[in-house]
Amino acid sequence: MASVQQQLQDQFNDVVSRLESKQFFQSDWDIASFAVFFIFIGMVVLLIILVLIKCCCCCCCDEPKPRRHKVGIENMALEP
Repeated sequence: MASVQQQLQDQFNDVVSRLESKQFFQSDWDIASFAVFFIFIGMVVLLIILVLIKCCCCCCCDEPKPRRHKVGIENMALEP
């Protein structure tokens, strides 16, 4: 339990020291992980916006869809 608390304290101190030095990214991996994180968040926000557009637009555009007509020959041998 004490080691977990010490690790959290160390991570917190690392974040605070980065904020104080205004040097957020110390390696290429930091930049890459930051980019992947924001791409993920962006995709989630985009999907939420698309769902909201779909829900709002369905209320306005509730036209009955035309029924499809069967084209071709039905194989009566396949029916039970």
